[in-house]
Amino acid sequence: MKRVFSGIKPTGHLTLGNYLGAMRRWSTVDQHEADALFCVVDLHALTVDHDPGRVRRLSRQAATLLLAAGLDPQLCTVFVQSHVDEHARLSYLLECVATDGEMRRMIQYKEKAAAERARGGSVRLSLLTYPVLMAADILAYGTDEVPVGDDQTQHVELTRDVAVRFNQRYGRTFVVPRTTHPEVAARVMNLQDPTSKMGKSDDVGPGVVYLLDEPEAVRKKIMRAVTDSGSEVVHDRETRPGVSNLLEILAACEGGSPKDLAGVYETYGSLKKDTAEAVVELLRPVQQKHKELCADPAYVEGVLREGAEKAREMARPRVDAAYRAIGLLPAV
Repeated sequence: MKRVFSGIKPTGHLTLGNYLGAMRRWSTVDQHEADALFCVVDLHALTVDHDPGRVRRLSRQAATLLLAAGLDPQLCTVFVQSHVDEHARLSYLLECVATDGEMRRMIQYKEKAAAERARGGSVRLSLLTYPVLMAADILAYGTDEVPVGDDQTQHVELTRDVAVRFNQRYGRTFVVPRTTHPEVAARVMNLQDPTSKMGKSDDVGPGVVYLLDEPEAVRKKIMRAVTDSGSEVVHDRETRPGVSNLLEILAACEGGSPKDLAGVYETYGSLKKDTAEAVVELLRPVQQKHKELCADPAYVEGVLREGAEKAREMARPRVDAAYRAIGLLPAV
């Protein structure tokens, strides 16, 4: 059975984009068709200025929402990154294989570093090197496939390059993974700026639908979504990004093609109304399950504890092999 790994970063409240772009596929497809691991990658949340208490709260919330979205501990492994030491152990070895140039070419690093400097802040070294930690997350488990949104494709390509280079220099140690994408809504855009991704950490305004938003808040945000000049409902991301985003969200919620759905609507208002109701209904069972899980924190803690134990057992032999391959003495 192929092995799948993916993670969610606790830098903000999880969004509709996280669910449609990744989490729903994890629960409906990946955990049934693969030996799947899903991780709250809390170490990645430390690459920028953060509040420690908030990271802990968001990590717990993210884990709870993963379970609420349908991940079943009997079918997959759910855990927190920092609970498995092998991630950090392997990350340093891969830093000794990756290059400075590769890190500085990462688009997300360029964007985040520029934004941090514009605010007058300094950029942490971990922001530059975190793609190597991401590579360690993936390679530690012999991952075959990494289901991600298209904004993470560059990082998986780096992972592939580092794995090939390590194998060539030190002997075959790692599986070289491949990327997979959901067919629709791989990248849900901000409702107020449809040229930007609906990010959980960069926007707290009306352009982001959060998984725990009340139904009326969801409706209000979608009804106020920015559309485009003209009145014709067409799917064209280049010239009509606003309406195309709504069509893709609706298609992801109800099925079908965004282009086909465009032919159903004559006005932006009717499209917004149907999209809003589709999103409310999509989120309803997730929110109900989240509420139930919050009432039973011991269950969530048990899932994470058992998940970390299982992940550790899977990762340790490969990471130990990497230590030997690169030239380190075994512990005595």
